[in-house]
Amino acid sequence: MPADRGRTSGPPTISEVAAEAGVGRATAARTLGGYGYVSPELKERVLAAAEKLGYRANALARSMSTGVSHTLGVIVADIGNPFFAGVVRGICDTSRARGFDTIVLSTYENLDEEVAATNVLIDKRVDGVIIASAAVGRGEVAHIRTALDRGIPVVLVDRAIGALDLDAVVINNRDAAREAVEVLIAAGHRRIGFVWGPPVTKVPRTRRELLAAASRNLWTDGERLRGYLDALDDAHIPFDPELVMVGPKTEERATEEVVRMLTLPRRITALFCTETDAVTGALRAVRQEKLSYPRDLSLIGFDDSAWAAVMDPPLTMIEQPVHQLGAKAAEVLLDPLEGAEPRREMHTLHTRLILRSSVAPPQPS
Repeated sequence: MPADRGRTSGPPTISEVAAEAGVGRATAARTLGGYGYVSPELKERVLAAAEKLGYRANALARSMSTGVSHTLGVIVADIGNPFFAGVVRGICDTSRARGFDTIVLSTYENLDEEVAATNVLIDKRVDGVIIASAAVGRGEVAHIRTALDRGIPVVLVDRAIGALDLDAVVINNRDAAREAVEVLIAAGHRRIGFVWGPPVTKVPRTRRELLAAASRNLWTDGERLRGYLDALDDAHIPFDPELVMVGPKTEERATEEVVRMLTLPRRITALFCTETDAVTGALRAVRQEKLSYPRDLSLIGFDDSAWAAVMDPPLTMIEQPVHQLGAKAAEVLLDPLEGAEPRREMHTLHTRLILRSSVAPPQPS
């Protein structure tokens, strides 16, 4: 009697597919699990029976028997952030084309959430992990080492971690920041604010203190700060700690800090913003002070987007290759899984500075 008649409720099993196809259970399992040899004629019969019965393989059970789940885990700060959304799309597009599914988890830059997310992916038996980690020092990477110890390869994306010898796919943060600040300097600016700096409560009073604080935070932020300082050094402009925002990295804090910089006795005439929220906070500050850009304040930001181009005037922005970042991270992770030699190196992609209308020479004092 065919296996689909009089069967009990619930999803069809491998045994029922085997009975429908007239083969042994082991043959059906090899066919549906994608491992071992099955003759073309028997494989066709099993696949036809599976389709007829609506059989769907249990991915976890298959991974336990084969050691391969054809699934990648992705951990980012916030999938709702357009930057990370673009990175994730690049990962998913590339992994899907190579036969891998993707599980995506957000951590909101919370290290405890990141540890929990990593444990979820380990339990799901993913074949590899791509992570934009909030970890900084050696004492914060135990969860990543646990994944590696379980045989799960890890690739870093957007951020590097000095304590780990892993592949990292990043952009040229330092050079991109230096180029942006050089444009402001070329326009005649000397009082250039930086938003945002390290999230510390005490304002660093020296360059050494500032860089020490930056080294205890995200690699990306530190690289952009170093690019800002490089451009000042090249132009022989003294570093002024009053012109670097510190504290919580929020839009509200950015607004407060830009207002403060705009009301200094020697106020800023230009601003370099390293994140989208920093840009929007700066624009709120300009409006709050009843000023306008670029007449009263020149502005360059990171993370170009459609809204920046339709602002009036449109904003000069640094465009990151977000889709390519994700695609490259997926390639770097998948290539060794498919037999290539692991490389463990920094893979650096390049940004593009899009010049629009938010930079002008400073107004005479």
